[in-house]
Amino acid sequence: MAIERDCVLHSWCVQADWRAPTIVGGRGARFWDASGRSYLDMSSLAECMNLGHQHPAVIKAIQDQAERLCFVTAAWGAEPRATLAHLLLEKSGFDGGRVFFTLGGADANEQAVKFARQACGRPHGSVIARDRSYHGASYGAMAFSGDSRTHGQADPAAHHVRHVPPPYAYRCPFGTTTADACAMGALEAITQAIDAHPDTAAILMEPDAGTNGIVAPDSFWPGLRRLARDKGVALIADEVMSGFGRCGEWFAWQRHGEAGRPDLMTLAKGLTGAHLPLAAVVLSRDIAARLEHEVLYTGLTYSGHPLACAAGVAAVRAYEDERLIDRSKTLGAWLFQALQALQRRHPAIGDVRGGHGLFAVLELVKDRDTREPLRPWPEVHPSLRALVARALDSGVSFAVRGNLILLAPPLVIEQSELGEALDLLDRLLGDTEWS
Repeated sequence: MAIERDCVLHSWCVQADWRAPTIVGGRGARFWDASGRSYLDMSSLAECMNLGHQHPAVIKAIQDQAERLCFVTAAWGAEPRATLAHLLLEKSGFDGGRVFFTLGGADANEQAVKFARQACGRPHGSVIARDRSYHGASYGAMAFSGDSRTHGQADPAAHHVRHVPPPYAYRCPFGTTTADACAMGALEAITQAIDAHPDTAAILMEPDAGTNGIVAPDSFWPGLRRLARDKGVALIADEVMSGFGRCGEWFAWQRHGEAGRPDLMTLAKGLTGAHLPLAAVVLSRDIAARLEHEVLYTGLTYSGHPLACAAGVAAVRAYEDERLIDRSKTLGAWLFQALQALQRRHPAIGDVRGGHGLFAVLELVKDRDTREPLRPWPEVHPSLRALVARALDSGVSFAVRGNLILLAPPLVIEQSELGEALDLLDRLLGDTEWS
């Protein structure tokens, strides 16, 4: 067997340090390596395996579509592409809207900004995004992201991107002491940014969860919707991670009803349950109407690939048939309560966030009273790295970013499996020194 380390460049790591087993299979909430060792997946790999590993209905749909038609470009019609577009418009309630398919979340966010700028007639209009956000790792998406790791490669100002502080209630950058006050501070910062840049075309933000670990106060997103409408700016919801049940709804903005409806939203990850690469931009009726007689100078060869769209159709039907959206909401509430109990036993857990679905964040601290972080963001404390390594040795895979443990298991996970992972985490936290 070829050794991958010798021939593949790997993202988000030092190449010389890369070490990982070769994964050869999976089922449900578990996957296993070439040696036969099984791992319980508490992160859905990259928060994308919402349906679990090797979902049989999605696999069957891919096989059936491959026998009929593997590929046709987007210049031609394809039945699974049209079917999936109708399903997405139905689940989002974007009646009269349109769907643009592409390959990944970063590209979807770039396309959404293109469409917003074109629809409002500001081809170089400013985009408002948040500090400590992540929208992808292509050049444009890196500029949108409030991520210090990548700004050396893509200058936000060169892409007409303006970043504002986030509604991070646990460490509110506005010095407030309540979640709603922090949300108000964030909205005021966005208002000031738009007033300072009257060419603003769009606001690009995540409505709920993200790998930054910030879960906005409930009042923030409806307030942002009102602000964007009042200012005549398109609101783009980055649902790449939060969509498809991750936050207890088809799409996270739906938790706020019509008060949270964006003008565009971007999808990826859970769209096919990561069985094949696919992403989408869903446009409202109004945005789509403004583009109806415009040429869209954009697109990729494999955009709307029939195999991927067939996987997407099967995935949407699996979420529906197996009631996985409701399941995420129910199990997410149980998980959140269990994590709060864990917090009471471990002083290193400063904050527990999430709980709207199967997504939760533990923020670890040196001192709970002062909220002193383990390490400056986005560094990872060596003891936290060691904890995750010990968990992996015990057969549970956790995701870590900075001082955060991110919990985003497949929506098909059993409650007993969640309990298994939390029991292990409980023991490991008790055995860890954070000095």
